[in-house]
Amino acid sequence: MRLVERPVPVPGPGQVRVRLARAGVNPTDWKARADVSSAMGFAEVTPGQDGAGVIDALGTGVPGLAAGDPVWLYLAQHGLPYGTAAEYCVLNWRRAVHLPDSLPGAFDLGACLGVPAITAHRALTSGPHASRLGPGSLAGQLVLVQGGAGAVGNAAIQLAVWSGATVLTTVSSAAKAALATAAGAHHVVNYRTQDAGLVIRQLAPDGVDLIAEVSPAVNNELDVAVARNGATIAIYATDGGDTFPVEIRRTFGLNLRYQFLLLYTLDPAHLEAAAEDVTAAVAAGALRAGEKAGLPLHHYPLAETAAAHDAVERGVVGKVLIDIAPAP
Repeated sequence: MRLVERPVPVPGPGQVRVRLARAGVNPTDWKARADVSSAMGFAEVTPGQDGAGVIDALGTGVPGLAAGDPVWLYLAQHGLPYGTAAEYCVLNWRRAVHLPDSLPGAFDLGACLGVPAITAHRALTSGPHASRLGPGSLAGQLVLVQGGAGAVGNAAIQLAVWSGATVLTTVSSAAKAALATAAGAHHVVNYRTQDAGLVIRQLAPDGVDLIAEVSPAVNNELDVAVARNGATIAIYATDGGDTFPVEIRRTFGLNLRYQFLLLYTLDPAHLEAAAEDVTAAVAAGALRAGEKAGLPLHHYPLAETAAAHDAVERGVVGKVLIDIAPAP
């Protein structure tokens, strides 16, 4: 990757142009760069699915948005050559969502949403109990978030708590336990120092209702052991391996549901519902970013986008942001 100057893009029909303040970096960004086929035939690609900034131009046929509106972006580069690691980004208007900007650090928070928050939303709504999130929608539910110190795990904890669930989460260190607690988790289990299955069963004798799973190849045995009859295991990543065995008789005896999810191929209706609910959580102050919310922020200037990607690939704890301009 290198920093270059390019003409300011012009939005076409159904598109908006956003002047970026922040861009978020996700594992999907560096993984896409590792896959040559991800260039999709484009001669040049600017990475970045997530970001936040201000709309400064609109194409024809764009409802409900206006120049000057603060917005957060999701899947900005999907199917397009140019994403959010740039001063300006042009994208479909549906992927530019009104950002409540009255809170301090709104553009930092906006760039933290996108992939992590929408993934967390889909995981939490993949069971039979709630198709949307909001106060009371997960009341009475026990949710297990595997990897509560990750970006998706952090969003899942905050959204589940906002929706009324009791949240259990697993972590691998005392420092990560502190972050998961800051996010609002009711019970935190350190799987390196505790028998996770035993502790979770003590906390949830009848099992948990829904599991947001980042590492199925490692955790499937634990997931099945702590799942309630009829539970849902929502799988959104392949950390720790690409395959895992399923003990069929035991699994169907528990009436378990596996829900695999990938944002890039997700039904647009799920994406739009998630964007609405995530924005409502932000407006309510229920979805936050920063150390006090369990998601430390790591800032890089635009010229150091490659270093930002390297930090995510190395597994830095927290959220990596690219500072493109002072927050408007």
